[in-house]
Amino acid sequence: MIFEGVITTTNEDGSAHVTPMGFVRETGTVTVAPFVPSTTLDNLRRHRAVVMSLTDDVRIIAGCLTSRRDWPVVRAVHVDGWRLADCLAHLEMEVVEQTEDSERPEFRCRVVAEETHRAFRGFNRAQAAVIEASILVSRLDWLPPEKVAVEMAYLTLAVEKTAGERERLAWKWLVDAIARHPRHRIKTETQ
Repeated sequence: MIFEGVITTTNEDGSAHVTPMGFVRETGTVTVAPFVPSTTLDNLRRHRAVVMSLTDDVRIIAGCLTSRRDWPVVRAVHVDGWRLADCLAHLEMEVVEQTEDSERPEFRCRVVAEETHRAFRGFNRAQAAVIEASILVSRLDWLPPEKVAVEMAYLTLAVEKTAGERERLAWKWLVDAIARHPRHRIKTETQ
């Protein structure tokens, strides 16, 4: 099963790089597979500490995919890294194994520490729609425009029916990103 979280790696200058990423969790380990090329990939190869933050604020996920990466972070306690300042929980990890691949190398990470900061109250349909739309936006360079248009039209229904202020803002960022993309430029209603 693939889960969605927000991974924080350390840039060469010591600052945090925040990006959403799917991950596979097994007993004591987390596996991530960043795309080639990416800042996350470069950071994982150089700096073997990483933190996965779990959040219900879909603005962070949509924001990172639309050039809004300046989310508040704090230092991790058990590894040399960063976590989101406002997250439900986080896992501090160290890379223990790397498998090369030309498109998506895999990094298996050992969970060094895990902390819960507040209870998860559940996702509403708009949050799930923003996550799905974020995945579409991350693949605009190769997905057919027709597929993106159909998926966005379907996801719009959930946003229109169940979104709060955060979800509406995140949705707008994603719709605007699609509208600006040279291969897509779809018309999607925003609320």
